[in-house]
Amino acid sequence: MLELFEIKQNFASPSLSLTLLKTKIEKEMDRLLSNTHLSANASVAITAGSRGITNIAFIFKVIVKVLQDRGLSPFLVPAMGSHGGATAEGQIEVLEHLGITEQTIGAPIRSSMNVDYIGETNNGTPVYMDQHSFSADGIIVVNRIKAHTAFRGKVESGLSKMIAIGLGKIKGATFIHQGGALKMAETIESVSKMALKQSPILFGLGIIENGYDETADLVGVTKEEWHQKETELLAWSKTMMPSLPVDDIDLLIVEEMGKCFSGTGMDPNIIGRWRIQGVQEPERPTIKRIAVLDLADQSFGNAQGVGLADFMTDALFKKIDRKSTYTNALTSTYLQRAMLPFIYATEEEAIRTAVQSLGPQVDNHKLRIVQIPNTLHLGRVIVSKSIIEELKQTNKSFDIIRQFRMEFNEVGHLQFKITRHKVKEVL
Repeated sequence: MLELFEIKQNFASPSLSLTLLKTKIEKEMDRLLSNTHLSANASVAITAGSRGITNIAFIFKVIVKVLQDRGLSPFLVPAMGSHGGATAEGQIEVLEHLGITEQTIGAPIRSSMNVDYIGETNNGTPVYMDQHSFSADGIIVVNRIKAHTAFRGKVESGLSKMIAIGLGKIKGATFIHQGGALKMAETIESVSKMALKQSPILFGLGIIENGYDETADLVGVTKEEWHQKETELLAWSKTMMPSLPVDDIDLLIVEEMGKCFSGTGMDPNIIGRWRIQGVQEPERPTIKRIAVLDLADQSFGNAQGVGLADFMTDALFKKIDRKSTYTNALTSTYLQRAMLPFIYATEEEAIRTAVQSLGPQVDNHKLRIVQIPNTLHLGRVIVSKSIIEELKQTNKSFDIIRQFRMEFNEVGHLQFKITRHKVKEVL
């Protein structure tokens, strides 16, 4: 059997403890709220996305408490475009899977797919906003800032996208995606600029994570500095992005995919596959085969991104909710990302077939295999012996945790997997 090594990758990892995070939220909000003129009991909408952001329920709870202590009336709105099957109930369920409920945050959650038309950009893109948010006295935009999975630009996944696509619901998201990936950054920036002028947005809170999916910082952003500050935070975030240990891989085994790890289920920035018509594939990394084994429960059946893999298991296939997956894919216009790979009954069959598909010339002793829990949590990964030998010749910092052989149990599951990440919130 193939010899494997579990290793710990050593990434740059500035992080905030929950105590420091609470203090930072309070400090930033006090600074930003001092410049607003909200009357007592004013309603304040807080945006809540569909991503599995570390400490997100804790962050919302602190934000809510700060607002309530000032005599304001905060509430959360699901701001996630077409996710959750593009229904109000589905978007509530997505939040529940992330540990975000009215009980955990201490405030109401108002979910609707209804939007108000608030204007049009110079290039003719209509701008829509969630009705609950637009009718509030104020809006606080909260989101993680990081590289997007379909385009490059001054702003990518973050505060501006939360305004344009998240608060735009399926109607706004559809119009923005119609321009294609090459125009996405420009469209998001122009739509968000219009929304900042025409809506009661107060300020933003940008969350930055390190390579271990830990909260590195939380930064308040005023309307006046919005796009410049977000561009700076995006650049900083990219310096801390995790990565695979090597660029050349024969087989990448992904234990779990899902919307809680990436908007595309598996992050194209990590695996080097865009699968967008008309967009050139990245040069690195080069991965010959990808086998994905399972769909995270927190993805709620949405398997957008499964088309980035070559092989999958029947267990994953049976978890797919076609309505939410198709809605997401059609809204984004990136249809290939939702197309099904080869399906096999067991993990063993999928992995063995993936190896065989590399051709008879492949020497099993030289196979370059990497196994990861998902594309978000890359601190601990499994690699084959040939990759370990290469890593020892580089300046990459890593520690070997254990050595073992690839084995399967009686039902064809991998005998050893990296501890799967579960969404945990400390309240």
